[in-house]
Amino acid sequence: MFACSQIYRRFSTSQSVLDRMRVAIIGQSTFAGEVYKQLIKDGHKVVGVFTVPDQGNREDPLASIAANDGIKVFKYKSWRKKGVAIPEVLQEYKSVDAELNVMPFCSQFIPMDVINHPKHKSICYHPSILPRHRGASSINWTLMCGDKKGGFSIFWADDGLDTGPILLQREVDVDPNDTVDTLYNRFMYPEGIKAMAEAVRLVADGKAPKIPQTEEGATYDPMLNKADLRKINWDQPAENLHNFIRGMDSSPGAWTTIDGKEVKLFGSKCFTGSAPSGTEVSIEGLSTPAIVHKDGLVIKGSDGKMINVARLSVDGKMMNASKYGASAEAAEAVELTEEEKDAAEKIRESWKAILNIDIAEDTDFFKSGAGSMDVVRLVEEVKEKVSISLENEDVYMATTFQEFIQTVVIKMRGGDTKPEFTFDAIKMHVNNMDISFGHQLFINGEFVDAESGKFLESIDPSTENLICKVHAAGKSDVDKAVQAAKTAFYEGEWGRMNARDRGTLLFKLADLMDQHKEELATIESIDSGAVYTLALKTHVGMSIDTWRYFAGWCDKIEGTTIPINNARPNHNLTITKKEPIGVCGLVTPWNYPLMMLSWKMAACLAAGNTVVIKPAQVSPLTAIKFAELSARAGIPPGVINVLPGTGGVCGQGIADHPDVRKLGFTGSTEIGKVIMKSCAESNLKKVSLELGGKSPFIIFADCDLDKAVRMAMSSVFFNKGENCIAAGRLFVEEAIHDEFLSRVIEECKKMAIGDPLNRGTAHGPQNHKKHFDSLIDYIATGEKEGAKLVYGGKRVDRPGYFLYPTVFTDVEDHMFIAKEESFGPIMIISKFPNGDVEDVIKRANDTEFGLASGVMTKDLSKALLVSEKLQAGTCFVNTYNKTDVAAPFGGFKQSGFGKDLGREALHEYLKTKTITFEY
Repeated sequence: MFACSQIYRRFSTSQSVLDRMRVAIIGQSTFAGEVYKQLIKDGHKVVGVFTVPDQGNREDPLASIAANDGIKVFKYKSWRKKGVAIPEVLQEYKSVDAELNVMPFCSQFIPMDVINHPKHKSICYHPSILPRHRGASSINWTLMCGDKKGGFSIFWADDGLDTGPILLQREVDVDPNDTVDTLYNRFMYPEGIKAMAEAVRLVADGKAPKIPQTEEGATYDPMLNKADLRKINWDQPAENLHNFIRGMDSSPGAWTTIDGKEVKLFGSKCFTGSAPSGTEVSIEGLSTPAIVHKDGLVIKGSDGKMINVARLSVDGKMMNASKYGASAEAAEAVELTEEEKDAAEKIRESWKAILNIDIAEDTDFFKSGAGSMDVVRLVEEVKEKVSISLENEDVYMATTFQEFIQTVVIKMRGGDTKPEFTFDAIKMHVNNMDISFGHQLFINGEFVDAESGKFLESIDPSTENLICKVHAAGKSDVDKAVQAAKTAFYEGEWGRMNARDRGTLLFKLADLMDQHKEELATIESIDSGAVYTLALKTHVGMSIDTWRYFAGWCDKIEGTTIPINNARPNHNLTITKKEPIGVCGLVTPWNYPLMMLSWKMAACLAAGNTVVIKPAQVSPLTAIKFAELSARAGIPPGVINVLPGTGGVCGQGIADHPDVRKLGFTGSTEIGKVIMKSCAESNLKKVSLELGGKSPFIIFADCDLDKAVRMAMSSVFFNKGENCIAAGRLFVEEAIHDEFLSRVIEECKKMAIGDPLNRGTAHGPQNHKKHFDSLIDYIATGEKEGAKLVYGGKRVDRPGYFLYPTVFTDVEDHMFIAKEESFGPIMIISKFPNGDVEDVIKRANDTEFGLASGVMTKDLSKALLVSEKLQAGTCFVNTYNKTDVAAPFGGFKQSGFGKDLGREALHEYLKTKTITFEY
């Protein structure tokens, strides 16, 4: 029985071999090689490979792959002579007895004697949606014509120019910044391989259609093998110029004449905003000089709009366009370690395998015959062999082996080969360290002057001295920033980025903040009055924690599957997707400048949005420093835009802007209402508001009194009382009131008031003069209404906006200071009768605010009851101010809605899409 089954299996295998279709592959390139491998994998019998002769010592990839498998390989310089098939070539071809010719990519003219010889004739891959863009340069013309759709066709070859019947086609949306390389890499190459294999299967199964091509919409585009076809005509709108340049990127390259030399242009993108400052360059045929600036070469089209070119090829050497005209400085070669030498040899083997030649230090990758698909292969092999991620641009910018190794080694050492980020910085020596920060707007990845021509003054609240003047954004600046954010979201790298890669960038940003934490804390201290030690731990420390927390969320944002009723006899499936909203506006306050930015922006970016933020006009410096660090971390241009400015102009401009789809605001309830109205009237944008508070803190007689005093001091005086969740009113049970008050006063006397940079200081200056004056008025109102001032209540006798910690008691419910928050170091104490739990809860809730609350008691049942009934977004039990990046934070009632921090914060910056399938 066993022997019979073995015989049966051998017979079946023999039959399957006989049934396999005999395929001849005619063409060249890595693409053809991958099609060959897929056909072998699918069980077809490749009986011969017909390709081009070797270029020097370099064999075509298709020939190498087939030869390694023992397949017959034929290399012909030409198939015909004077229009007639060469007899010897034709005889050799017929000898393989193919049933189908497969032409994945073929640059030669194949005689009809060969096309029609096999049983199933010939199928051919063409990189356009036929009948549009017939001809050898079709993918180039797809981009040069600005087509919104691209793709490829597999057709039955005939005696016309790409006119045969269609077997199958595949379409793809063309991105505004696609190049030949990007379009091939993300679609034409991987999907083309699959489609060629599918086409052969359809032929083998007798199911391959033959759909005649229509002549309607047909175009015949010339091959770009003549220099005059590749020369740029500058008398065109910017978009046409952009399409022409990208249509030849990276091959064959659009060219123009600069300084009497032929220069090829690469890396074109549409440029928004005003023309940058830089060096003017005259280009032959261009009426307006181009501008060399830090990010490339800006060129104005005939319509006044602009493009930016990233790279130039001059005398066959690729360079950053930003370096054009600069005197070349020879970079000192990096000396390699033994480990790096090993890596270099591994990479040398990759070069040798790709180019099929021995590799010397001066071997040029492209002059040795490499093409765009070889760039992709090299980048992948370097990643596999030495665990370094390169971009295609790195290969184009370092074309010799020696230059390439230097690039890889710099990356291995954690460096960056991109141009250094430079800007006009304010430099100071303060707090025993050198610090620097910008003073301009940050738009589209660079610091720029405000078009408004107006400035803010940043004042050190501890000395009342001017730190610097900061550019103030106007409405036109808001428009520029929003446009940059919109472009980054819909057209830029950020919108296409994998979630995990986005997380990697945010982790890198957090690491940079960590490296600069002392500098950030120092800037925060001089700009906002924060005590340095607190700024280091909380203002900056919690900011870093926030970025790391949300960086971890990037690749964990998920939808759901939902069982729904089926439309019988069919089946249905519903899924939801969580998608980013788009351009988000943020307006943040002055009490925790960096931390409030981080609380909102980290969740916003983790969700995949782009952002325009207006930091507080009185304390913008850490936001500007953050912008610098974001650029150094590699956050793409346009993703983060920082606009110092006034609320009435800049903040209002963001709230009113029709392209902003979400606004997050932290500030007063009064301004929150204005913003909410603006969001509704502009474009009904989504909004989240963290507004004012008057947080009650109930201290029962059965508490741990020592701890209650510590918590009370912290709840009121933390960060000089400039704390959104500060305990605005303490309710102290009558039995312990007097002792509690006595202890609080003693603790106030111990507080060290002074220079916020002094490590021993516990209490620094108020943030700015207007706020300081409002606190003096607040205290006067409390005294006038009959509240008992038992400590403080006046300015400290020294320069700066210093206010003594202040304590009021005997505060009655009807008083102004019992209802309104001070946002300063003012403790408001009210007694409540012993044992009267229900009434004190009622009094605590008798406010329009509901941001935070607290309770001190050893009675667990009481703690649970009170925390349940207090109408606030956060309730602290036997603690206070204990926030954490993982715990959601936000208020009730007129303290706003929406959450910062925790998983819930992500939902503020996401929208849910429902998708239902039927099958």
